[in-house]
Amino acid sequence: MGKGQWAIAVQGGAGDIPIDLPKHIKEGRESALRHCLHIGSSALNHSHSSLHVVELVVRELENNPLFNAGRGSVLTTEGTIEMEASIMDGKTKKCGSVCGLKTVVNPISLARLVMEKTPHVYLGFEGAEAFAREQQGVATLEPCDFITPANVERLKQFKESIRVQLDNAHPIQNEVKVEARNADGDSQLGTVGCVAIDLDGHLAAATSTGGVINKWVGRIGDTPIIGSGTYSNTYCAVSATGSGEDIIRGTVARDVAALMEYKGLSLKEAASSVVKNGAPECKFGLVAVSATGEIAMPFGTTGMFRACATQDGYSEVAIH
Repeated sequence: MGKGQWAIAVQGGAGDIPIDLPKHIKEGRESALRHCLHIGSSALNHSHSSLHVVELVVRELENNPLFNAGRGSVLTTEGTIEMEASIMDGKTKKCGSVCGLKTVVNPISLARLVMEKTPHVYLGFEGAEAFAREQQGVATLEPCDFITPANVERLKQFKESIRVQLDNAHPIQNEVKVEARNADGDSQLGTVGCVAIDLDGHLAAATSTGGVINKWVGRIGDTPIIGSGTYSNTYCAVSATGSGEDIIRGTVARDVAALMEYKGLSLKEAASSVVKNGAPECKFGLVAVSATGEIAMPFGTTGMFRACATQDGYSEVAIH
């Protein structure tokens, strides 16, 4: 596939996703991914830019409480939310990032405004909130409006699992593991993201998340860090998901592009190498698109909510 052919890939989180995921969660997320593919594909067919498309798709995912971003963001150890997002234009390498958001309905759109309306790349916490208040068209809600009953229950169950682990912290019983699982049994390690190449051959990437459940207040993950959770240049666009600390240490998104640029690897070769070697336990995945329209969606976890489509009619929605 050469220049002039669009392609898109979407991710909704990677982690310890069980095979027997409850039907309403499985079908709900698959349906949302298909909806996002339709929206993104239609926009690309109508010659919209890849930057516009990735923002559009991630906004849709932020508005869906089934995903850990925007309205579905998981809670900190204090029961609050701190959302983060980033976006990057591969042609210009312009990018914008935000973190620590408590009131902004669509963090990904604020990240784009940081890119386009400030001299900076990254705004966080009170500074980002103040910037949002100054911008026309940025929808906000009270912090409590983002706190869903489902996420309150998830935090409660997670803290209870930690208490049980500590109560049983005997040398022989120390193999008990506490994983970031919610009441429905699926992972809360993930993010949402989108990568695309448009009809003009331009690449873009966008990623958004609520972080990891029970995170310390003030913790910043990989999602808003350019080169870790999000990266795009003239070689590829990448959006990563999974264990944020591992993704940061491995500079995952940039490494995919670097392997293509400096070693001449194909996108699939580069992406597979990074997922295999980027962190000791491979607790992450990614979606990526190359300048030739190649798509890669590797992961080292038990599953990753993902979808992709190309102009020639190919499409895929998958979890495991």
